[in-house]
Amino acid sequence: MTSERFSGTAPLLVGIMPKQHPEVLQTAAVLAARLGTPLVCAYVDEASYLVEWDPARSAHRLSLHPDADDDDIRALTTGLKADIQAAVEKVPSGSGTVEWTLRTLSGDPARALGRLAAETNAPMIIVGTSERGFSHRLSEALNGSVGAWLSHHQSRPVLVVPYKMPAHEDRA
Repeated sequence: MTSERFSGTAPLLVGIMPKQHPEVLQTAAVLAARLGTPLVCAYVDEASYLVEWDPARSAHRLSLHPDADDDDIRALTTGLKADIQAAVEKVPSGSGTVEWTLRTLSGDPARALGRLAAETNAPMIIVGTSERGFSHRLSEALNGSVGAWLSHHQSRPVLVVPYKMPAHEDRA
């Protein structure tokens, strides 16, 4: 992990979440290495809401569950950092190294990623497809798709990384 101040080009932005399929981070890490750009990984805490946006560093938020907030977020970010580092270490040799950082945001995932992309001047936003299954489809129907919202409401290209296992092989 590196500091938030990257040298040179604007970073790629990738939306991440716990237990996400590894293809999303691996694709983002390989693309960042090949393009020679840093990677900003962003986790959006949907259990909090944005009360003030501070472009210099982070969002000021209020939790919907304040009792468990700090410990849960610390544990979650520790796990996410390990996932990011594992993906960066799997970048094929000769592709280059990847500078990366993790940002924790608040509120609606699509809008938070859009704000961060504007702040960092990211040339592209990378997200994964939603999980398979009825509950995930219902959630997407009610809350909307992050990739679809981003592709319709801001001017940056959006790369939606599919889950690689074919539907007929998905037994989960």
